[in-house]
Amino acid sequence: MKHDTVTPYNNSDSKKEQIAKMFDNISHRYDFLNTLLSFGTQKGWRKKCVKLLADKKPKQLLDVATGTADFAIECAVLSPEKIIGVDISEGMMKLGREKVLKKGLEKMITLEYGNAETIEYSDNTFDAIVIGYGVRNFQNLEIGLTNLLRVLKPGGQLVILEFSYPKNAFVKAFYTFYFSYITPLIGRIFSKDKRAYSYLMESVKAFPNNENFVTILNKLNYKNTSYKTLSMGVAAIYYAEK
Repeated sequence: MKHDTVTPYNNSDSKKEQIAKMFDNISHRYDFLNTLLSFGTQKGWRKKCVKLLADKKPKQLLDVATGTADFAIECAVLSPEKIIGVDISEGMMKLGREKVLKKGLEKMITLEYGNAETIEYSDNTFDAIVIGYGVRNFQNLEIGLTNLLRVLKPGGQLVILEFSYPKNAFVKAFYTFYFSYITPLIGRIFSKDKRAYSYLMESVKAFPNNENFVTILNKLNYKNTSYKTLSMGVAAIYYAEK
């Protein structure tokens, strides 16, 4: 799968190792740049995702690729018993733990090292799993999604928020220009990692988004799959159940 071969750096390290290095490099500027580059829209997108979980009132929740824990913190409004966030970047999670402590959520939210492909939680552990902008970074997309299906309880919900590639010609042209030229420039200025924000556009282009991603979810035996585009197609919310 093309998605699995797109990496931040041109070296012999695995995709997982390169992703961890990249996020460690940009962790101190990640939240600032995400807000700047998304024009502040990401918080609203996360709220839409959390609303999809509200009716079933999940008690055990997993946030994959938790980063600085924004999605996990947003999910706290659901009043679950436990939220576990996993990530391969200790630099990102260090900032996430500081946020969790500042908000007094340390009894509810725990951040642990881990990734979708290799987490070893027991079968049928979680009522819901969320992923915010992390599924593009899986080393092996289908292995990761299959393992997440394993740890979901029957009827459990998977909600994924991910950048997409617009279909409208005008929006697509602006999006391509912005993420190919403006985003890498701003990223280099503030993060000092020349590749991190160039990789963003490359990975979005390679990712099987919209109906193509839903097809993969169906192939892996997820049920009730759907997707909804956001902000003229620049992002999408994917929904599935076990």
